[in-house]
Amino acid sequence: MIRRLRFYSFTCFLAMAVTASAQVGEYRNDLTIGVNAGYVFSNVSFQPKVSQVMHGGITGGVTLKYVCEKYFKALCAVQAEINYASIGWKEDILNVQNQPVINAVTGLPEEYQRTMNYIQVPVFAHLAWGKEQNGLQFFFQAGPQFGLFLNEKTISNYEPASRNISDRANSIFEQEQLSVENKFDYGIAAGVGLEYNLPKMGHLLLEGRYYYGLGNVFGNTKRDYFGRSNHNTIYIKMTYLFDITHTKGN
Repeated sequence: MIRRLRFYSFTCFLAMAVTASAQVGEYRNDLTIGVNAGYVFSNVSFQPKVSQVMHGGITGGVTLKYVCEKYFKALCAVQAEINYASIGWKEDILNVQNQPVINAVTGLPEEYQRTMNYIQVPVFAHLAWGKEQNGLQFFFQAGPQFGLFLNEKTISNYEPASRNISDRANSIFEQEQLSVENKFDYGIAAGVGLEYNLPKMGHLLLEGRYYYGLGNVFGNTKRDYFGRSNHNTIYIKMTYLFDITHTKGN
């Protein structure tokens, strides 16, 4: 009897919650599509650690956003993208005096960077507050991101056999000899930004976004050198969207 009472109470609570949600939420059916482009700052978290500065690259692609509901003052949406992105790492090759390491053959400060090109697909839960029709919105979005490795390019001003390991404060160089092993990347991304809505013209979005990779670039088994080699990426992006379907809002 007590179990039944608890079950009925729980059922009533769920029914009340659903009813309240239906009463509070306002239906929306807003579909927008467009293009995005931006600049990327990235590095790779190696374990053991490799000294780095931020690697610079570009990103761009297509964006689709669907607004399904206005709940209290928040516009609830799903946003998905298909992007091309150039990410990677750039080594900070210094000696113990924090000065550049000079290569004995070239006489130049040693430089090394690796660029990895990916197709990236983020899928976000998108929440926005502000003007729907004509004006400014603030938004927050977060969700999973998946990546497919395309190719890589190395820029170095020394030959592997002549690298000056003895003068380096950080003597780890195994990453320079390895090719990307895991072609599929995945992780979590989140961003904040502003959207300006222009009647009959579209939507302009400016966003800062961070991505933390949960996968590894190289193998991380007991026989592999690196226990971790995941991507860390900061995106600064501009997006333009135009309406496919639009619900009249305030």
